[in-house]
Amino acid sequence: MQAAFLVAHQGTEQVELTTPWRAVTAAGGTPKLVSTSAGRVQAFHHLDKADTFPVDLTVAEATAADFDGLVLPGGVANPDALRLDKRAVAFIKSFFDAGKPVAAICHAPWTLIEADVVRGRTLTSWPSLRTDIRNAGGTWVDEQVNICTAGPNTLITSRKPADLDAFCAAFVSEFSH
Repeated sequence: MQAAFLVAHQGTEQVELTTPWRAVTAAGGTPKLVSTSAGRVQAFHHLDKADTFPVDLTVAEATAADFDGLVLPGGVANPDALRLDKRAVAFIKSFFDAGKPVAAICHAPWTLIEADVVRGRTLTSWPSLRTDIRNAGGTWVDEQVNICTAGPNTLITSRKPADLDAFCAAFVSEFSH
């Protein structure tokens, strides 16, 4: 299992990166950190700086064909920065176009909205995104994890760090198919 983890240069919620990363590794998979620029990314614990992590590939170098699935960690600043990067948005959309599973947690569905891939889909997120999801044609639900197969790919979403165990179990199972 090859899993891409897409994050902006800074602003990712660290636990939403590291816990899914460990889940992929524990399942015998290979996670790769993809970002908008080379170097290291700065993660956060809410609003406080946390650790930095080395980038494996930039969005200019990575393709959906290289991976079995895409993980989109949250944090408020991370998806907000990603949705302004045309290459990052195109990278996300390419997983949907290829029929490959995508997993997004917390505020990460903002990037899905920007990629125009939520219309007709059911998903969950941090509650403040519910209106954005509805306005983009999606159905928002308040669930620990939601697995939506009503589209070209499987979309796995969760609300917050407290949902990480269910989120990881769902996407690892899907990515392993």
